Amino acid sequence: MNPLLNRLCIAIAGLLLPGLSIASASSDGSLDLTGSVVGYSALTIFVIAYIVVMSEEFTHLRKSKPVILAAGLIWAAIAAAYSGTADHHIVESALRHNLLEFSELFLFLLAAMTYVNTMDERNVFEALRSRLVRKGFSYRSLFWLTGLLAFFLSPILDNLTTALVMCAVLLAVGKDNARFVSIGCINIVVAANAGGAFSPFGDITTLMVWQKGLVDFYTFFLLFIPSVVNFLVPAAFMHFAIPSGSPVATTEQVIMRRGAKRIMLLFACTIATAVSFHNFLYLPPFLGMMTGLAFLQFFGFYLKKTHKTLPADNKYVGSIGDVTPVGSQEKMFDFFNRLARAEWDTLLFFYGVVLCVGGLGFIGYLEMASETLYIDAGPTIANIAVGVMSAIVDNIPVMFAVLSMNPAMELGQWLLVTLTAGVGGSLLSIGSAAGVALMGQARGKYTFFSHLKWTPVIALGYAASIMVHMWLNADSFKVPIT
Repeated sequence: MNPLLNRLCIAIAGLLLPGLSIASASSDGSLDLTGSVVGYSALTIFVIAYIVVMSEEFTHLRKSKPVILAAGLIWAAIAAAYSGTADHHIVESALRHNLLEFSELFLFLLAAMTYVNTMDERNVFEALRSRLVRKGFSYRSLFWLTGLLAFFLSPILDNLTTALVMCAVLLAVGKDNARFVSIGCINIVVAANAGGAFSPFGDITTLMVWQKGLVDFYTFFLLFIPSVVNFLVPAAFMHFAIPSGSPVATTEQVIMRRGAKRIMLLFACTIATAVSFHNFLYLPPFLGMMTGLAFLQFFGFYLKKTHKTLPADNKYVGSIGDVTPVGSQEKMFDFFNRLARAEWDTLLFFYGVVLCVGGLGFIGYLEMASETLYIDAGPTIANIAVGVMSAIVDNIPVMFAVLSMNPAMELGQWLLVTLTAGVGGSLLSIGSAAGVALMGQARGKYTFFSHLKWTPVIALGYAASIMVHMWLNADSFKVPIT
């Protein structure tokens, strides 16, 4: 019988007759719970939790809540299964290992989010938006300009923040043209996801691969051209659907607040610190990011101590030297307020996902999945499938599952799964955080079905980027990763 079919039959039989399945001990003393009631219960809990996560748009229940609950229930069930054995301590050790992985990513993301929130508070993104609105570009020029900016900003910031800023531009200049806004939002989602795929900072999935030490910092840039192809192929088709003409230009002007440019420079220094700590001192990147966060704390202290306020009727808007002249409405800079405004729902969601997937891996399901996908089907097909799955299920748990499986693959295959997990979410509007956020921001103009209409050309770009990677980076498929 075909091995894939054989495993499927066994899994179905186990699901239908769970009473016949018992936990067995492996050679290292851990229990194989994949065919037990505990294993099936853990799977059921995770699936239910993720269904609730995917319905967030309709229920308005924060996505972190179901996965945090699921994580606690899964590990409690595992601990209960081990409670009567001599190896109950290995559950605690495994949980602490998963928590350590989350902690490193949490601290890295917290530092990055705080910088982004600070730049937002200093009007960096609003100034960019107002500048583009005043230029009087045509609809087609704005389509390409916002797409290109999304592609090149997302590697530095992140795909979600970039998409929101660019969508604000579209809504400001094209609010009376729903067709332009709809297609422009699709282009931004594709561009932001593609731009994030070739940078360790562009997406959480690339960050996970980098921190795991599987791909070094500069090697990610081998994915630059495949990412460009992923963006340009669908954009070239959508270009012809953009209406002709130009929106009415406005005279709105927003000036960045005091210290904005210096904060951008500090952010660049922070990224350089993280890369240097990792590449030259062999320290985890999060330490460099947290060190860079101290740069912002000291500069925030300077801004606070030198804060001055002009009268409320002052005619100036923006900043003059070391004076912040928006009168009584201008608030003093507070670093901890920026820290508090980090995307805590996303960070806590990530905690829940890491522990849920870690629990399923401890039970033994990831080893089964790894054997089925990466041995029976082969790494290329498996990695392409990972990208397709990330269009339905968030790419964070998918990529964490792959990293937990840790299949034996060459560098080229690790780059392939990094690419597919990053850009695969563009296939559907619900496949990435950028798409979900823009459906809320451009409600009624950018929808699931308006995106679905262009899925075939996005899929064409997805396939083209994979082929370009396998052609241009063919030598990387010969480099083993140990």
